[in-house]
Amino acid sequence: MPDGGGQDPFRALARASLEHTLRGKGSLPLPEGLPRELTEHKAGVFVTLYKGGHLRGCIGTVQPTTACVGSEIMQNAVSSALHDPRFPPVTLDELPQLTIKVDVLHPPEPIDGEGALDPQRYGVIVASARKRGLLLPRLDGVDTVAEQVAIAKQKAGIAPHEPYSLSRFEVTRHE
Repeated sequence: MPDGGGQDPFRALARASLEHTLRGKGSLPLPEGLPRELTEHKAGVFVTLYKGGHLRGCIGTVQPTTACVGSEIMQNAVSSALHDPRFPPVTLDELPQLTIKVDVLHPPEPIDGEGALDPQRYGVIVASARKRGLLLPRLDGVDTVAEQVAIAKQKAGIAPHEPYSLSRFEVTRHE
């Protein structure tokens, strides 16, 4: 069921930014009167779009690339809708059918092995040379650490025999 956007200011900002852009008005300026969590803090953010319960787009940043969480949300909402290479761009007609989830990332920390992971609590970043893959925590169908790491390695294009390093992170989820 689509979110109304009015309850959670993180999701509402993502929806407003997306609607502004889809209506051909360019990038939404950061609105005034937002909560301090959106204007006074910096963090990586992932914005995930669902339509009919199915993934419709997901783009994010591990580290902040903008001045504040609010700007990061607006940038990644538009990127998720228009630039996720797995999907055609979202249209304005689809907007009322979309459910939006916003994950604000805590800073990643390197770990020594899979024993420090829990797919319900931590997201994972796998890295090998220039390849890097990320998987958010608490994803439907990802119940074990082995599944979580395997999916992240596949996303990164890391072959089974390649050495890799691991980092974990927590998120504050708005859904």
